[in-house]
Amino acid sequence: MSQDIEDYEYELSNNNQEKHSGGLRSPMARRFRGYLPVVIDVETGGFHNATDALLEIAAVIPAMDDDGLLYAEHTLFFRVQPFEGANIEQAALDFTGIKLDHPLRMAVKEDHALGEIFKSVRKSLKASGCKRAILVGHNSHFDLGFLNAAVERCGIKRNPFHPFSSFDTATLGGLAYGQTVLAKACEAADIRFDPREAHSARYDTEKTAELFFGIVNRWKELGGWDDFE
Repeated sequence: MSQDIEDYEYELSNNNQEKHSGGLRSPMARRFRGYLPVVIDVETGGFHNATDALLEIAAVIPAMDDDGLLYAEHTLFFRVQPFEGANIEQAALDFTGIKLDHPLRMAVKEDHALGEIFKSVRKSLKASGCKRAILVGHNSHFDLGFLNAAVERCGIKRNPFHPFSSFDTATLGGLAYGQTVLAKACEAADIRFDPREAHSARYDTEKTAELFFGIVNRWKELGGWDDFE
């Protein structure tokens, strides 16, 4: 409940700032009601965010061109050290191909990875005039759950992401292309997808971003979005 109150106060503060600044002015802020859509993918040691390790996290932060079309501005990627006491299923490692003892893995602690991503997100929030980030993911509830669990473990007080809302490209892919699997949706959207590269947080995030940006941009080109100029 305390987190709910904190989030409400955060929203109220930003809404008051919005009123005093004359409303949302940037195209990005207008497009998503003041939210910046940041694409996130995680690779983990299992399915349970409270107990299973976060092993990789990547983020693609967007920008918008003069025609109102989204594109990837920059990507961040971190291999993450499992938190103390974390559960790691061998089946998860076999699926992702992650080798925890690889000498070139160069993993960082959770708080460092999240801190760097959040710092970059906040910079983009300020530049775009958006008030908060919203996670975009393929089956986004999974990624958001692990992100929120890591935030809680690290004791991060100000999470720039909305705590429960997200954009899901599995749903959007089903709507736009009749495909809910990332590889199949990318294929239908004429996005190159190499299954040998899949299940890396960096690769999956970049492909999820291409899919999301493509659907949003195509919707605009078809006349489905009015800029309200």
